[in-house]
Amino acid sequence: MTTAAERYLQAARRESTTRRYQQAVAHYEVGWGGFLPASSDSIVRYLAEHADALSISTLRGHLAALARWHLKHGFIDPTKAPQVRDVLRGIQALHPRPVRQAEPLQLRELEQCVTALLLEETSPNPMVRLRACRDRALLLLGFWRAFRSDDLCRLRIETNQLVPSEGLTLFLSSSKTDREHQGRTVSVPALKRLCPVKAYEEWLALSQLQAGPVFCSIDRWGHLAPNALHPYSVARVLRRALTRGGIAGERYSGHSLRRGFATWATRNHWSPKALMEYVGWRDVHSAMRYVDADAPFGDWRRDPEKSK
Repeated sequence: MTTAAERYLQAARRESTTRRYQQAVAHYEVGWGGFLPASSDSIVRYLAEHADALSISTLRGHLAALARWHLKHGFIDPTKAPQVRDVLRGIQALHPRPVRQAEPLQLRELEQCVTALLLEETSPNPMVRLRACRDRALLLLGFWRAFRSDDLCRLRIETNQLVPSEGLTLFLSSSKTDREHQGRTVSVPALKRLCPVKAYEEWLALSQLQAGPVFCSIDRWGHLAPNALHPYSVARVLRRALTRGGIAGERYSGHSLRRGFATWATRNHWSPKALMEYVGWRDVHSAMRYVDADAPFGDWRRDPEKSK
C-alpha cells in the first residue's frame, strides 16, 4: 500500500478511536496473555475473567477492537459467535452498573473559574498570563457551545471568523457523530458576561496567533507549540481552574462543559429540539443523558441553603 493511501486511511479513522482500539488489543494480548488470531472460546474466557473488573461498555469496546483487528488481518471475526454475545448478555444481567456521567459544570462554578483565571492574567510571569488567557477562552467556548474535548482541540484559526463584540463563527472539520467528515459551521454569540467571543479575541491578541490550532500547548518558558492541545488536557485545564477557584475538581471531566451547558439550557426553558439543534445531537435519547432532570416539586422542594 502506498504512503498516500495509508495517509488517507488513517485520516478516515478518529485518532481517539484508533488509540482506544490499540489499548484494547494490547489489554487482551499483553495484559491477559491471549493469542491473536483468537477463537470464540478464548474471547468468552476473556470476557468472563474481566466481568467483575470492567464495565459492560468497556467490554463492548474491547470486542469492537478485537473485531476490527481480525477483519483488518483477513480473519473471521470470533466476536460474532453466539456464545460470545450470550456471555456478554449474562454479564450485563449479573453485573448491572449505573452509567457513570461527568459532573455538570454549573454557571456559578464557571464564573469562579473565570475569576481565578482573570487574576492569573495579571501575573508578571508571561507563561502564567498566556496559559490563563488560553484556558479562559477554552472553558468559555467549551461551555457556551457545549463542545467535546476533541472539538475544542480541532478548532483552527484560519477557518474561524471573528466579528469583535458581535459573534464568532467556528468550523468543525469533523466530530464524533460526523462519520462522513463533512464538517459543520457553528456560531457563538457575544454575551453580556462570561463572553466566549471576547475571551477568544483576547487570546488571539495576547498569543499573536494567526493560523494553526486555536488552543495549543504552552511550555514552562511561555513558548507556544505548533501542535494542538491534546483532548485529554481539557479535563486538566478545567480541574486546575476549579482548584484555583476554590472548588474540588476531581469529579469533573472534559464532558462537564457539555453537560453543564445542557443543564443550564434546560433550566432556562430551551426546548429539546432547540437544544439538540444547537449542540448537534441527532438522537433524543443520547441528548437526554447529558441533562439532569429538574422535577417540578415547586414549594415542596427543600431549599438546602435555608436548611443550614
